[in-house]
Amino acid sequence: MKRKTIIRKLDTVFSKWVRLSHADHTGYLNCYTCGVTKHWRECDAGHFRTRAAYSTRWLDWNGQSMNVKPQCKKCNGFRSGESYIFGCNLNAQYGEGTAEEITLLSNQIQKFTNEELQEKIKHYSSLVNKMQ
Repeated sequence: MKRKTIIRKLDTVFSKWVRLSHADHTGYLNCYTCGVTKHWRECDAGHFRTRAAYSTRWLDWNGQSMNVKPQCKKCNGFRSGESYIFGCNLNAQYGEGTAEEITLLSNQIQKFTNEELQEKIKHYSSLVNKMQ
């Protein structure tokens, strides 16, 4: 399988995991930045720091998606991710300095082998299957 295909598959399953893990039993969740309630299928997995940074693209600390949270399409797309509000919410949820820590981490080079990426796909696929 080509690397591009592996990354696309990982992005898809990670996005699904992020959104499902924040949804209630009826499938609804709140946008991380504006708070609007939507069904998980109507939301995006918004990134605080850009997806270009592999060090934080699929960041998961102890089962928490730290750099990626569910966002409505308005916040994620039309409002460019609302990074300031996103960062403030990260600090409020996880402690002051969390946004800065993620920002610093996003500036580090991280390389994954295809095998490591495929392991991540298996891991998040398993989590998603348990949630559905």
